[in-house]
Amino acid sequence: MLSTVNLTQRYGKRVLFDKITITFDKGKRYGLIGANGAGKSTLMKMLAGQLEPTDGEIQIQPGARLGMLGQNQYAFEEYTLRDAVLYGNKRLYDAQKEKEILYMEGNFDDDAVNNRLAELEMICADEDPTYESDVKIEKLLEALGFPADQHDDLMSSLTGGDKFKILLAQVLFLKPDILLLDEPTNNLDIETIGWLENELKRHEGVMIVISHDRHFLNGVVTHILDLDFSTIREFTGNYDDWYIAANLIAKQAQTDRNKALKEKEELEKFIARFSANASKAKQATSRQKQLEKLDIAEIKVSSRRDPSIMFKPHRDIGNEVLEVIDISKNYGDEKVLENVSFKVNKEDKIALIGSNGAGKTTLLEILMGKLEKDGGSFNWGQTITTSYFPQNTTEMVTGDIELPQWIQGFDPKWHIDEIRKTLGRMLFSGEDQKKLVSACSGGEKHRVMMSKMMMDSANFLVLDEPNNHLDLEAIVALGEALHNYQGGVICVTHDRELIDAFANRIIRLNDDGTITDFEGNYEEYIETFGAH
Repeated sequence: MLSTVNLTQRYGKRVLFDKITITFDKGKRYGLIGANGAGKSTLMKMLAGQLEPTDGEIQIQPGARLGMLGQNQYAFEEYTLRDAVLYGNKRLYDAQKEKEILYMEGNFDDDAVNNRLAELEMICADEDPTYESDVKIEKLLEALGFPADQHDDLMSSLTGGDKFKILLAQVLFLKPDILLLDEPTNNLDIETIGWLENELKRHEGVMIVISHDRHFLNGVVTHILDLDFSTIREFTGNYDDWYIAANLIAKQAQTDRNKALKEKEELEKFIARFSANASKAKQATSRQKQLEKLDIAEIKVSSRRDPSIMFKPHRDIGNEVLEVIDISKNYGDEKVLENVSFKVNKEDKIALIGSNGAGKTTLLEILMGKLEKDGGSFNWGQTITTSYFPQNTTEMVTGDIELPQWIQGFDPKWHIDEIRKTLGRMLFSGEDQKKLVSACSGGEKHRVMMSKMMMDSANFLVLDEPNNHLDLEAIVALGEALHNYQGGVICVTHDRELIDAFANRIIRLNDDGTITDFEGNYEEYIETFGAH
């Protein structure tokens, strides 16, 4: 249904892909993984016909319908939510809109008008044979959290995250034979991600998805495409299956590499000893040929590098940590938080969950002094020092200044060598550290903020969706760091694997402004309350 032949993409001297030939089969759901910068999104755009390859070609089965999740969430500002979703099927949208105009303004005594209406009816019947497009759109919008009375609102009335949901509804409405999804879980809450998993499992054509959510990949995909060393290796199974197989392959490759390096060392020693000895010259020449054939560069382990995240508090956390008493917050007539109360204990590592708009970010901003509450109070313990990872990190990490200097701006007493070591832990090498903050990608800005938080040496971490923009390796490292951290944590995240890694208490902000407070891990929480 979809295939590539010798697909190659170069940017100057840099080779992203080199002669990739692969066939994507109907009925298979592929998870495309790889380190940040490996070219996942570039490959997706090529498959969608949005980018031209340097060489090679992409072949699509004639008549196959291709749909790709849009990334420009501001492209439909003057459309209603309903129309923006309908636009996913452009042919049906155009036919319906032209029909509406002709019925309102057309001269029905004119044969041309009547003939055109007949043509449009045929297009609508072809694209929507059961005439249920309105019902399907309503169901999609409601499943994504938009009630019926909002369906005729303009897209311009929505937040950025909600606009992205409409783009997701748009591509799902099309029901394409080839479905391409780049980070579809961004801006979705846990319940909506679960709904999306069930939707995608029913997809009957080809599906290729990029995601940094391991739980989502495990639930949805049947195959993994590992983009590494400018090529793709295909694995049968989900992400966990790939992880086991890839580690086995990596261990074998490392063993082969070590063996080859030892052989190379022995050959070089022999050649050095006997190349000047006439009686051994023939053997030395033979060994030289062996050495030339020994291509150690071909024995590749992985280009991936795991960051080393480590939060070390400068002082122990005391018994008095945080008490929240009847916090309330309204936006106009809308109640967001209503009499929210809880006490954080010394050993607590809290995952703060809830649907989008429930007030998670609002609560964190109040606790960090970034937003005024309307009622109630909160008290941090006297021994507590906090470090904050805000949701809008990419907007905060700015400036025409190099990375170490940006971090040092928070505390001039921090030694520049220590800052450089911390940046190195987050995979910024010597040259990378000379990069201007303003030139960093979203993922790089998140890693810079993580470096700054490590320098903080705080004993309480407040994190608002820190996994956004991070690749899978970085999210795994973050989970381990939070698990090992000898301080307190409140973290907003929709990544269920990350929650499983660190949380021993779950606080859910309910849609009515109240909370559900559960002592235990996320698995136990689900067993008790279900997945909502």
